[in-house]
Amino acid sequence: MGNPIVHFEIRSTDPVAGRVFYGELFGWAFNDAPPEHVDGYGYIDSQNDRTTIHGGMSSLQGGNPMVTVYAEVDDIHTALAKAVELGATIVQEPYDVPNVTIGLFADPQGNVVGVAQPRR
Repeated sequence: MGNPIVHFEIRSTDPVAGRVFYGELFGWAFNDAPPEHVDGYGYIDSQNDRTTIHGGMSSLQGGNPMVTVYAEVDDIHTALAKAVELGATIVQEPYDVPNVTIGLFADPQGNVVGVAQPRR
């Protein structure tokens, strides 16, 4: 069975303006994340009864503006090692946020994708 997409992020040079833009465009609301997250991080609330992928908006966190998706994995270190073996480069080493460890890699074409290992 494949790994599901479990989260998406929008990293922005101005997350406050991004909240306004996406709120107006899509009707999204934003909830501030716990203080353990990056400054300005907000969870996206799609204001919809349908099941949607969880998302967040944040500052750049040392990188470039981007939109990325996160696939759930059983072992983040194994997944990142396999990505590198297949030609990817690590963009962000694994780090812990509440309930999950996440990391980012760039595929051989430069697309940034995340992996997420839930803490169970």
